[in-house]
Parts: sequence; structure tokens; C-alpha cells
Amino acid sequence: MDEASFDDFLKIDMRVGRVIRVEEFPEARKPAWKIWIDFGPEVGEKRSSAQITNYSREELEGRLVVAVVNFSPRQIGPFVSEVLVLGAPDEEGRVILVHPDAEVPLGRRIS
Repeated sequence: MDEASFDDFLKIDMRVGRVIRVEEFPEARKPAWKIWIDFGPEVGEKRSSAQITNYSREELEGRLVVAVVNFSPRQIGPFVSEVLVLGAPDEEGRVILVHPDAEVPLGRRIS
């Protein structure tokens, strides 16, 4: 594993956002949702294509998530994904979302 410096870590802008809309994404090669996330007034609303289909639309809408907001946008079929929602796979390969365990202001930077 390559070592990263603290300065490298600071280059990655991870923020807390709230999922405000979820839509099906039938055009994706792997099962995914199109999600819209509100990161507060500084960052605004961003979109993501996320392979987190083990969560229902109802489980996602209104949920706080953590995402990298300063990667280059990525074209996923007809959809532009602007942020990378963070999660880790469980033993069955389902992505489990990284999220705060209490309310924090939208747009708060992870440090």
C-alpha cells in the first residue's frame, strides 16, 4: 500500500450531505441509483450514480451521507456523476454507506 501524506489527505474534500432525491438508473451497466444530494450553501446540490441498491429509495431519501465532492465529474451512460458517495462492502459485497451517527450541518467537511 502506498503511503499518503497529511497534505495528500487534505486534497480530498469529503463533505456531509443529505440525499434529497433518488431515481432508478436502468441505463447503468451495474445496478445503481441516480441520487441528488444537498451539501448546503457552500457546495450546493450535486448528483451521483451510486451502486448502493441494497438500500431502497425510501431508506436513502433524507439520509445523511459522506461523499468526495472535488473529483472530476464522471459520465455514467447518459448521467453525469459529480460526487463519490463513500461506503464499504460487507461480507456479501453489499455496499454499506459511511454516514454520521448524529445530525451535523450540511456541507460540513470531514477531517
